[in-house]
Amino acid sequence: MNRNSLWSLRLGFSNQQAASIEKMGISKFLDASFKVDFDSSLPDFLKNSPKNLADLRAFRQKNAALDQDQKKELQRQEALTSLEMKAWWIDKMRNEPFPLREKMTLLLHNHFVSTFQKVKINYWIFEHNQLLRKHAFGNFKELTKAIIKSNAMIRYLDNIDNRKGKINENLSRELLELFTLGIGNYTEDDIKNGAKALAGLSFGDKGGIYRDRITDDSEIIYFGKKGYFKADDLVDIIFKQKNSPYLFTRKVLQWFIYDTPSEELVAYYGDYFRKQNFEIQPLLEKIFTEEFDKKTAGSKIKNPLEYSLQILSELQINPRSNRPIIAFLKGQGMDLFNQPNVKGWEGGKSWLTSQIYLQRNNLADLYCSGREILSPKATAMMMEENNRPNLRRTAVNLNWKQGTNKQIISDLSDRLLFQVDKDTQKDFETILKYDFDADAQNANQVVLRLFNAMVKEPEFQLI
Repeated sequence: MNRNSLWSLRLGFSNQQAASIEKMGISKFLDASFKVDFDSSLPDFLKNSPKNLADLRAFRQKNAALDQDQKKELQRQEALTSLEMKAWWIDKMRNEPFPLREKMTLLLHNHFVSTFQKVKINYWIFEHNQLLRKHAFGNFKELTKAIIKSNAMIRYLDNIDNRKGKINENLSRELLELFTLGIGNYTEDDIKNGAKALAGLSFGDKGGIYRDRITDDSEIIYFGKKGYFKADDLVDIIFKQKNSPYLFTRKVLQWFIYDTPSEELVAYYGDYFRKQNFEIQPLLEKIFTEEFDKKTAGSKIKNPLEYSLQILSELQINPRSNRPIIAFLKGQGMDLFNQPNVKGWEGGKSWLTSQIYLQRNNLADLYCSGREILSPKATAMMMEENNRPNLRRTAVNLNWKQGTNKQIISDLSDRLLFQVDKDTQKDFETILKYDFDADAQNANQVVLRLFNAMVKEPEFQLI
């Protein structure tokens, strides 16, 4: 695979940035990516959602007065708002000229998991997502402080139930196990005492605040330190521990480059991360510039977003709606804002079960035929000769008018596959024969058949 195409996919979701990487070089491309700001304004779909505690109380009072049918309708409206938020985020991923911030936000979204299904308040989920976006290239320690005090995380990990005399350990445990140190680098006493320090941390209008009546102000021992600690103090102590950089560094390597990074590589970049005082931007810059020169294509299985958005881009499809993409992601086990559990999407081989592979092939057929959605009803309609829904003209993003069959195969292979063996090359030449005529009436359909065959190759599933 062309190196620039490979890194366009790794730093984004398609081949769209390959030309910019080639022209600018990886360092300048990264500099431009780090400078990209983001829109912090409130989307229209959240205008009527509760945004502070008073709004939330009013919303609950209104809900309590409704009959069952009205409650179901209100729940349906909230679910539609969540759907709009997914579509809003996919738009960002597809359309950003420098999409690294969104790619990094997605990583953090799967590291600091907080789901709509559990939180049930769309505005808090939006705040959580914007917090990740704001800190995507910032300081990981400061982000951790902000996240554990966010309303969404307090709700998701049940810290609302953590109070003096009735301790709930969920947030304290995941702070250590999943967010910072990893299993084996803390004790059960650290979890219990951390939970005491977090007791009373509850919802606030602008994030979590301690409620005096339920706060536990007792002295605790945390990683050998004795004192009267609260949330920020816990994080400061955690990040002084020997293993504090390695869990997140491993996540970065897994997310962008290797499904199974070596422990030597994790330690190498983790030690650098510590020296940089847990600043994310220099860590990313070092990893990407150093790994760019290595031959690592095929070291990671594409996640469903990378797979589907790459195909959309290559076929120059601008979807009428993002809802079919949302449905595909959910079927692939990558439901945005709704990971299966606090550990998030597993990634790696879980992205390529036989069922997922079949779904991916079906999606390729769908897009190559000019359709965006396939349902039982739509399939029945397709059987009728003159009733073909959702059809549009589709063309491979390729200047093939002047190319021979081998040139076209080479160009597409260079963008889509990290390698092509002799047998695969022969299969492609069977589809796009040596006497291929670019001016023939069916030329575009033939190239589409070639493209469809390529994206079903096992190598296309890799990055």
